Amino acid sequence: MIKLSNMSLRRGALLLFDEADVSIFPGQKVGLTGANGTGKSSLFTLFRGQLQPDSGSCELPKNWQLAHVKQETPALECSALDYVLDGDAHYREIEQSIAEATASEQHEQLGELYAQMEHIGGFSAPARASQMLHGLGFSADEVNNPVESFSGGWRMRLNLAQALMCRSDLLLLDEPTNHLDLEAVVWLIDWLKQYQGTLLVIAHDRDFLDAVVNHILHIEHNQLTLYSGNYSDFEVIRAERLAAQQAQHEKQQQVMAHMHSYVERFRYKASKAKQAQSRLKALERMEKVAAVQSDNPFSFRFFPCQNLAHQVVSLNRADIGYGDHLIFEGLDFAIAAGDRIGLLGRNGAGKSTLIKALAGEKALAGGERITAKDLSIGYFAQHQLEQLDKDSSALNHLQAVDNNATTQDLLNFLGGFGFRGERADCAIAPFSGGEKARLALSLIVYQRPDLLLLDEPTNHLDLNMREAISLALQDYQGAVILVSHDQHLIDSVVDDLWYVHAGDVHHFAGDLQAYQKHIKAELRAHDNDKTSATKNTAETGSSQGQAHQANRKQLKAQRNRLQKLDKQLQLLTQKKKQLADELNDEGLYQADQTDKLQHLLAASKANQSQLDEVEAEWLELAEQLGE
Repeated sequence: MIKLSNMSLRRGALLLFDEADVSIFPGQKVGLTGANGTGKSSLFTLFRGQLQPDSGSCELPKNWQLAHVKQETPALECSALDYVLDGDAHYREIEQSIAEATASEQHEQLGELYAQMEHIGGFSAPARASQMLHGLGFSADEVNNPVESFSGGWRMRLNLAQALMCRSDLLLLDEPTNHLDLEAVVWLIDWLKQYQGTLLVIAHDRDFLDAVVNHILHIEHNQLTLYSGNYSDFEVIRAERLAAQQAQHEKQQQVMAHMHSYVERFRYKASKAKQAQSRLKALERMEKVAAVQSDNPFSFRFFPCQNLAHQVVSLNRADIGYGDHLIFEGLDFAIAAGDRIGLLGRNGAGKSTLIKALAGEKALAGGERITAKDLSIGYFAQHQLEQLDKDSSALNHLQAVDNNATTQDLLNFLGGFGFRGERADCAIAPFSGGEKARLALSLIVYQRPDLLLLDEPTNHLDLNMREAISLALQDYQGAVILVSHDQHLIDSVVDDLWYVHAGDVHHFAGDLQAYQKHIKAELRAHDNDKTSATKNTAETGSSQGQAHQANRKQLKAQRNRLQKLDKQLQLLTQKKKQLADELNDEGLYQADQTDKLQHLLAASKANQSQLDEVEAEWLELAEQLGE
């Protein structure tokens, strides 16, 4: 098991953990939660052996195989499939040994290696890796494309697949859903449910945590607390604990107030001075119970919309695509005031392209885009984070939007997004992805949009900020088009689901749960198609292994037989020489030795006949072994 004992850890001057005690047992699936900067990623670094505690100990089983998702992927020429297979080191070792044994014609060793490959299920490894890539959104053609041909987000999916391919005892996943669409998240949830090892996952998607984990390890006040159950269970248990803490705090405050009053009244009165001093010391010894603070540092609302025209945006007979490749042809799509639409569909189906066209950032190849007069659109996409001025502060960004507002008003607004004090007035270059996403969202909210086009707005955001967005969107008056893998956000914000597929956009008749069933049905159909290929591959490999095992046994038997024939040849040759010596005796040819002579001649003839048979068998067997 993983055991932290009185473990303290600092990163520079910042104390992350103070004498933490935690035990995580094999097979547990643990969600790691806590505010940004509390040490979640540092804890993973500690488990990987790249950090050492400042005091106490961190113990992991020595024989455990650990897997984690790489944060960088070099531009490799190998295929996506080969890159994922590299995650299975044992498979690769046996594969390499088979290649070497084949080249050197070591037939006996080949039989053993094929048996090992069959034992680890290695013959089906390429098919399993291919199914994994399909589940994560790669098409059948893309699995053979070189790694260097994929964008950064898709390379992160490859890193995730490689980590999942590892035969690990401990799997560390840090925000695994950030670069995934909803379809890939549904697949990943099912995969992790079947994972047999110990799982630690940092995630800010509550539905993902609810579906995958059976424990929550929460970081707060430099302490680690392990809760049983999923994230929803954790929220209930923690709320009850905080309520009890608040009640205890209030009761303690009453006791302390009474004791202070007694001390103030009697500390200078001789007859009561001793009792007053006793109560004063008791107050000093009393362990203070902290008051429960507000848990969410983020709180904001959208301003009232300025333009609530009935028809907001419409695409009429629109052709949308890139160059000669059209994703949509003759598309009709309209957004009315108050619409709250969630776009569904696999990655690459055209959801982001459709949003860009609605926002006016993607020129139509044909047809027309019509918008309401003076329409204000708030468009959020991941590339907008890159367009922020890294040398400017959050306050500077907001002043560029409204240079007439007072500094204090802007600071008050930014405070709702977590930018307070120096954080609002320093350059954003060192900001985390989550902080930059919060800033980009704050700029959109400030501009009073009538239509919100949100393409994966929760990437990099923690649970508190996601909850704040969800609450703000529920009160928002304007129209919303949302693409997100965060199921909780979709459930709480969206009224209608639209399915983007095969160049068409149509209403999905069902809720999010129905769509998840639809995704799983598609995955099962794909896996069933692959099952026969996987089975054939495994059977072929197994047959090869069995053939080599049979050959190995046959070779052993042939070698043993050859050794016996060698001994027989030696004995028969010696017998032949002995008989020849006896037949060379002149006395044997006297009249009285006729019977003996006939006996020796018959024995010599029989010996020679047997010698010829053994020599013939020896030569044939030696030739077979040579081949």
